[in-house]
Amino acid sequence: MSRAVPILQSIADGEGPNPPYIYPDYRSTRLRGPKRPLLLLPHTLSELTGPVFGHESVGELDHDLTRQHDGDPLGERIIVSGRVLDSSGRPVPSALIEIWQANAGGRYHHDIDRHPAPLDPNFTGAGRCLTDDSGHYRFVTVKPGAYPWRNHPNAWRPAHIHLSVFGRAFTNRLVTQMYFPGDPLVEFDPIFQSVRDLRARERLTCRFELETTEPDWALGYRFDIVLGGPSETPMET
Repeated sequence: MSRAVPILQSIADGEGPNPPYIYPDYRSTRLRGPKRPLLLLPHTLSELTGPVFGHESVGELDHDLTRQHDGDPLGERIIVSGRVLDSSGRPVPSALIEIWQANAGGRYHHDIDRHPAPLDPNFTGAGRCLTDDSGHYRFVTVKPGAYPWRNHPNAWRPAHIHLSVFGRAFTNRLVTQMYFPGDPLVEFDPIFQSVRDLRARERLTCRFELETTEPDWALGYRFDIVLGGPSETPMET
């Protein structure tokens, strides 16, 4: 999933559709962004030829965040599905995808989240699945709520879902965020706006899909993940 590069080849900050390492409006990047060019090391033989993830490591309900507890979670039930494709548009099978998100009230199931929104005892907000032979994945969850994050005055993060895609090893990992169409908060969100290419920003937004929507049960959204090439999905660097 990652490109083979010569040893010690550096990556220029902000190349392509991906956001820069340091984006001043996104305050945390000032502290954690690297001040020097990053260096890529070539993959080892074990990373290139090691086994892929097996289906036995993924639980039956790992993809369905609404059925991981005794009761139903609160909120709008949704289906998020799509395909993982390489730079040539070919499917990437057996890729491990993980998601994590806030609940419908905009709160994460995490000790450091002190947003005074209610915790949902029936929603942990984390799931995973493997892509099939056609590169397809599918999650069932609830639409996350917006939440304050103190990056700047009156700062609110738009509704979003984090997605992590692993390749043949845990060292091959790409992370992105999926946003929802028509959300007025994306205009004010420094993380979304750190992606400089307008067309690349559009690729961070899922689209409503009636074909995936299940009557009387859940709305469907499609979000394809493209690894490289002109249609590459922006990734957190």
